[in-house]
Amino acid sequence: MRPFGGFKNNEGEEYPLLPLRELVIFPQTIVSVYITYKSGISALEEAQKKEHRLFAVCQKDTEAQGKKNTETWDAGTVVRVVQNLRLPDNTFRVVLQGEYRAILMSSKPKKDSTLVKVEPISRAFPEPGEKSELAEQEITALMRAVQKSFAQYAEFSKKISTETITAVEKTDSAEKLVNVIGNAMSIKIDKKIDLVRIADPKERLEKILDILELENEIFGIQKNISGKVKSRMDKNQREYILHEQLKEINKELGKDAVEDEFAELERSIKERCPTEEVLAKAHKEIGRLRKLQPFSPEAGVLRGYLEWVADLPWSEYSVDRADLAEAEKILNEDHYEMKKAKERIIEFIAVRQLTINNGETSSKNENSPSSFPIPNSIKGPILCFVGAPGTGKTSLGKSVARALGRNFVRISLGGVRDEAEIRGHRKTYVGALPGKIIQSMRKAGTMNPVFLLDEIDKLSHDFRGDPASALLEVLDPEQNFGFTDHYLEVPYDLSKVLFITTANSLHSIPYALLDRMEIIEIPGYGENEKLAIAQKFLVPKELAENGLSRANIVFKDEALREIIRHWTMESGVRSLEREIARCVRRIAKHAVNKEYGKNPDKPIETFKKNVRREDLEKLLGRHKYKNDVVFKEARIGVSYGLAWTETGGTMLPVESISFKGSGECLITGNLGDVMKESARIALSYLRSVQDRYRFIFKDMGKTDFHIHVPEGAIPKDGPSAGITLAASLLSTLCQVSPKPGVAMTGELTLTGRILPIGGLKEKLLAAIRNGIKEVLLPEDNREDWAEMDNDIKNALDIKFVENAIEAFAIIFPKGISNKKKKAKKHSA
Repeated sequence: MRPFGGFKNNEGEEYPLLPLRELVIFPQTIVSVYITYKSGISALEEAQKKEHRLFAVCQKDTEAQGKKNTETWDAGTVVRVVQNLRLPDNTFRVVLQGEYRAILMSSKPKKDSTLVKVEPISRAFPEPGEKSELAEQEITALMRAVQKSFAQYAEFSKKISTETITAVEKTDSAEKLVNVIGNAMSIKIDKKIDLVRIADPKERLEKILDILELENEIFGIQKNISGKVKSRMDKNQREYILHEQLKEINKELGKDAVEDEFAELERSIKERCPTEEVLAKAHKEIGRLRKLQPFSPEAGVLRGYLEWVADLPWSEYSVDRADLAEAEKILNEDHYEMKKAKERIIEFIAVRQLTINNGETSSKNENSPSSFPIPNSIKGPILCFVGAPGTGKTSLGKSVARALGRNFVRISLGGVRDEAEIRGHRKTYVGALPGKIIQSMRKAGTMNPVFLLDEIDKLSHDFRGDPASALLEVLDPEQNFGFTDHYLEVPYDLSKVLFITTANSLHSIPYALLDRMEIIEIPGYGENEKLAIAQKFLVPKELAENGLSRANIVFKDEALREIIRHWTMESGVRSLEREIARCVRRIAKHAVNKEYGKNPDKPIETFKKNVRREDLEKLLGRHKYKNDVVFKEARIGVSYGLAWTETGGTMLPVESISFKGSGECLITGNLGDVMKESARIALSYLRSVQDRYRFIFKDMGKTDFHIHVPEGAIPKDGPSAGITLAASLLSTLCQVSPKPGVAMTGELTLTGRILPIGGLKEKLLAAIRNGIKEVLLPEDNREDWAEMDNDIKNALDIKFVENAIEAFAIIFPKGISNKKKKAKKHSA
């Protein structure tokens, strides 16, 4: 056993401790150190008694310089004081030479310094002749790799002295190689301590090689990043210099590069084949641009304007699909039912095909190249899809574009309140841009795209203008061939665009705008329709999106019906899709927990699951919705109407009571003005026909009535509850309960006529959902009933009535007619 470096074994000897801050000294190196702290000065004095030797070790706490009993690392170097120079301020500058590495074994405090006992870091070497050739070759190979890596490090760092590089290249000792490199490198203290502590030469070489390779990789990344930044800067400078040189060359040749740029811009506009007016405007603006300095603000505005003109489609048209069967197939693939909307699109394709075949085309633009299809004279219709949320209006617009073979663009108008969003800003404004219409036309790239204006009923207006009024020109087939955007300042033809708008309700759309659109109602879905949509579209879609398309998962019809009835309350299928997605995600979690798709022995194709009604509570939790407030038995003063809401139809129970008073009518239940008027009309009508019925009150003027519609937190309004209010009041006046299981709807007039209502399908679906068997409808709604689906027709017994007398005869089969006095027949 002998220490590295060839020094004598001083094992067991004591040395003064010299704590150093952020400095590790290696053997075979010479380091200059300033000693300014008391413990260090005392250690130097003690070193004179120990042949000028110290144990130099790095402190762990870098802020504790000079403090007594400071914690240090356990590995350091025994050093010899080569030179000791006292400075005028009683501090010392000493030159230390590292002799050998050592481990601190024990320490003994002594006044201002500390004596430590150390043991050299050494290992047993084989006797001469016993060292294997393989070990020598490994050491040699590692040394060469370290030398090569250090040369690369020195090249990257630029801070390594020539003497150090030369010493590393010429050394043939593994010990010295690691010591010199470790001293020269700027690495963390803990890594240097590891190099001091390791005894095995091979392990030390591997450690220093890892450190060098890591540092080189970091340097390489930094160089790559710096190179990219510099190359970008150099590229910009190079382009500027070349641009300036090109300008000078062109001047010498009598040419102008700016003129070439303008000529290119004018040529690109001409290639779009716009109208003569647009060409004249562009030529004029290019002439102005030629006279301006290139870097002036106005030149930037004009250049941006001309680029917009050059990017817009002026004569490009997509070819419409001519195959009606193929178009109908595409529409049916994407959406279930929606017969009216699909029929209208098929009609448009058929009419367009006839006009093309009969040669009824518009005059060809003389600038239009022969490669462009010639648009026929038929104008694009303005369609408005109206329906409850989640019924597929927006996605139907995409399907229409796909069926026609046209490009598709969409604008969301919800919350738009600035007229400039439609017409654009004038060029004089900073950052001016065209409006959304022109921006979307550039995005479409053709003159005849399908253009979807989504949520047109959500437009707003304020001091910045009324965007709904700005749309009047856009959505008028007689005007939009010359739509003028404030930014473009030239007419743009929108007459070949197929505009489709969507809305949840028509009430908030101005009449002038509504008059320009062809209204197509998208009704809510019945239970059977939702079931078909879920099986054909929603379940396959969610299985694919959640990674279970290849698994054998089946949703039973009974389970889907249960979800529709008790976890959703809507006309559309958006909530139904969410609930199905919840089920699929829970099933996916269960499959992963069972190792399906992860374990090779359990491919996802072998996973099977049948979702039944009894599984739903575990997958989705408790029911979200219950049926409306409907009593099973008949009650005096309680009748049931049918109401339409944005989420679908609902039952509207009406309750009334009477008591002595002064003839007042109290109405509660968060009702709107129209519904309150319907209640007063119902009461007035019943007073006018009191001779016909057996009222228990002799004096109506001394009787008060209280009418209440339950669920008072929900606002209710509309005239269609008139007959329902009248039936509830008549039941109270006669103290006879209405026929059970009967619902009704219709507006009541003062003369007893029952007027037609809207939202019929949603109302009938609500009746079916709540177990109603018989429904009274106005006679004028008979045609609407004829268009209903067979499943609705088979589920309900419909009675059509023209006036209140006919309705009361059905609602109250007996017990209300006044047999003693026959009233005159009331006009209806």
